[in-house]
Amino acid sequence: MKKYHFNKRVLVTGGAGFLGSHLCEALLERNCDVVCADNFFTGRRGNVAHLLSNPRFEVLRHDITFPLFVEVDEIYNLACPASPIHYQHDPVQTTKTSVLGAINMLGLAKRVGAKIFQASTSEVYGDPDVHPQVESYWGRVNPIGSRACYDEGKRCAETLFFDYNRQLNLSIKVARIFNTYGPNMHPNDGRVVSNFIMQALRNEPITIYGDGQQTRSFCYVSDLIDGIMKLMDSPDDVTGPVNLGNPGEFTMLELAQAVIEQTGSQSELKFEPLPQDDPKQRQPDISLAKEKLGWEPTVSLEEGLKPTIKYFKQYV
Repeated sequence: MKKYHFNKRVLVTGGAGFLGSHLCEALLERNCDVVCADNFFTGRRGNVAHLLSNPRFEVLRHDITFPLFVEVDEIYNLACPASPIHYQHDPVQTTKTSVLGAINMLGLAKRVGAKIFQASTSEVYGDPDVHPQVESYWGRVNPIGSRACYDEGKRCAETLFFDYNRQLNLSIKVARIFNTYGPNMHPNDGRVVSNFIMQALRNEPITIYGDGQQTRSFCYVSDLIDGIMKLMDSPDDVTGPVNLGNPGEFTMLELAQAVIEQTGSQSELKFEPLPQDDPKQRQPDISLAKEKLGWEPTVSLEEGLKPTIKYFKQYV
C-alpha cells in the first residue's frame, strides 16, 4: 500500500460508520493524521475504539450540517445514513446531511485548499432502465418518493461538487458506490446482507421482498476502500463520477441461499410486498474504474460472506 513520506492530514466525515471506519484504518496504515468526524446517528464508537490509542487518530463528535473548522489536506465526505431504515427515519435530516453537508465540506475544502472526495451512491440511478448502469446514464428517480431524501440528496450533492469544480477549480473526486458489505456493518441497518445474516443466525424466517428475482451486486468492503483510495490518488482530471462496486449480479433468492448455506441455518423464506421505488436491478459497469484507476474487485461473495458472518455472530 502506498505510504506518504509526511503526515498528510485527512478528515473523514462519517468516520465511525461502516465504510468510514475501514477508511480510517487504511489511512492510518499510510501514516496519515486522521480526523474522524461523526454525529453517531448511525456510526458507532465501537467501530473506531481500537484506533483511539493511535496518536495520529482523533474523533470529533460533529454534525456536518453545521460548519467545521479544521486544517486538513484531504477530505473524504462519507457522512450520511445509507440504509433505508435509517435514512427514512428522519428524511428531512437525511436531505440536509447530503446537501448542507456537501456545502459545508466544499466550503472547508475551498478555504484550506484540500482535495475532496464525495461518497455518492448507485441510488442516483434510481430504478434504472439501463442495465448495467454506466456513469453517463442520468437515472430514473422518483423525486417525491419515500427514498427521495437519499436519492435526490446525493444527486444534489453531486451537482454541488461539480459546480465547485467548474466555478472555483476545486479538486474533486466523486464515486458512485454500489452495495457494499463486511464487518462493522450495523446489525439493524435494514440492508439486505445484514438482514439475511442476522435472520439466518437466529434461525428466523428470511424476509424476501417481492418474488426475490430483483438483483444486487455485492462488493466486499476491502475492495471498495481500495477503489476509493485509488480514486483519491488519481490525477486531478479524473473527477468522476466513477462507479465502484462488484459487477457480479445476484438475485435476492441466490443471496439468501448463500447465507443459509454458510450459516448452516434452518431458516425458511418469507415473502413480503416490494417497498415503494425499490430498484429491480442493480449492477455497475466498472469499465471506467478499470481504465482510469486500474481497479476491479477481487473478493468473491462466497469469500466475503465468511468474515462478515463471523462479525455478526457477536450480536446473536
